Amino acid sequence: MNYKALGRILGKIMILEGGLMLAPLIVGLIYKEPIMNIVGFIIPIVALVGIGFLLQIPKPKRTSLYQKEGFALVAMVWIVMALFGALPFVISNDIEGFTYVDACFEIMSGFTTTGASVIADITQVSHSLLFWRSFSHWIGGMGILVFVLIFIPESNDGSSMHLLRAESPGPQVGKIASKMKVTARILYLIYLCLTVLEVIVLVCGPLIDYEMAAAAGHIVSENDKFFHALLTAFGSAGTGGFGFIPNSMEYFTPFAQYTISIFLLIFGCNFALYYLILLGKIKEVFKSEEFRCYLIVIVTAVAIVFISLMTQYQQYGAAEAFRHTLFQVSSIMTTTGYTTANFDLWPQLAKTVLILLMFGGAMAGSTAGGIKLSRIVIAMKGTMVNIRKLINPRYVPKTKFEGKSLAEKTTNDVFAFITLYLFIILGSVLLLSFDPVNANEGHGFFSNFSASLACISNIGPGFEAVGPYLSYASYNPFSKIILTFVMLMGRLEILPVLILFTPKTWKKV
Repeated sequence: MNYKALGRILGKIMILEGGLMLAPLIVGLIYKEPIMNIVGFIIPIVALVGIGFLLQIPKPKRTSLYQKEGFALVAMVWIVMALFGALPFVISNDIEGFTYVDACFEIMSGFTTTGASVIADITQVSHSLLFWRSFSHWIGGMGILVFVLIFIPESNDGSSMHLLRAESPGPQVGKIASKMKVTARILYLIYLCLTVLEVIVLVCGPLIDYEMAAAAGHIVSENDKFFHALLTAFGSAGTGGFGFIPNSMEYFTPFAQYTISIFLLIFGCNFALYYLILLGKIKEVFKSEEFRCYLIVIVTAVAIVFISLMTQYQQYGAAEAFRHTLFQVSSIMTTTGYTTANFDLWPQLAKTVLILLMFGGAMAGSTAGGIKLSRIVIAMKGTMVNIRKLINPRYVPKTKFEGKSLAEKTTNDVFAFITLYLFIILGSVLLLSFDPVNANEGHGFFSNFSASLACISNIGPGFEAVGPYLSYASYNPFSKIILTFVMLMGRLEILPVLILFTPKTWKKV
């Protein structure tokens, strides 16, 4: 194991996180927050930068990384970032009774773009911490190591590719340009431009229905319009979904809700498609099998949920039902977790569709979580190939995706990933069920199942005790730790976390 090389990259990440923490620190100064809120960011910034520079001192003999080292490093980076990123919550003491375990859960939920929260009353939280929570979505959406690849020298030994493959979602990860550094720059430029575009659109139109919020007993300042638009865009771009006012997006205007829905679907697409659009190859976009499947699933899900609401719920008019349907389908499918309504009260058919969307997620190469549509399509095709082979032993199996024949290893990897995914959900449900305290808090099987599914798919809200208008605060510390790691495994797609905690990874060969 190349410890010195790992330490140098980890040190760079720590320095970067310290630099990123300057943004919420500035927000705290702008809003003239109490001294402990300011100190809450200064202490981890100093610690991160100091330790980061110390890790740069040892000079490694070998700068390259093997695949297992790259995978282990990615998981290690995300854990370290969460451990330090949690400190402002504890030091500021904004939230009464908020423990370090709570803080680690909250910020891991942010970095992994999950949006599950253990904060029962969001009105207690300062502007700087609200910014840090939502900003962590934007940081984790595209991937912190993808950002670092822009600046570190590119090697010819595949080290950069190992890091990208470990952090990027999907069954196949490749470059969209000849050099990995150029690929990372293109991805982040597209990401940044789309984020800025959403902020501009939200600021230019009516954002929040302040009278509606006030009538419900929630005072939302009109002076914070730009601040709220920025946090919304952070959550949309990273498909994260942390709420920053009570009831998530319920008090947002129809204009804002439609705008957010559209941008969620945009960020749920493979970013390589936007690069094709920039090159003028628009026809190539619609040739994408996964993109066509993405559109079909969206239209089908919206149609079923809308019909269910109109025929079985009847609490909304047609226009309102369609708006809530489009928003929740967009939010759940892209694993964002923003909500405009308490969908836990919706008819069984509508809830079943949302649960199925939780499994699938959006496209590979997007900022969304979940299994990914590409894997589901490959798994279905691979199953059909195996059935045909059983019927006709002479049949030569060929699983095609995006017009190309897939290697048998790729198909097997997809089956293995889905199997691991389901086992982790079941294992998490079992562990959550061990503690009788959870049962006393109303966490039955379906609550624990939806919590586990929502965390590994990086969605956030589940059903029943962890429904859209509730939080994970009632879980005990042990359960919060379990769900914290489930979120991490979901964001990094399992293998990097397993490799990090496998003893053989650290043994000398």
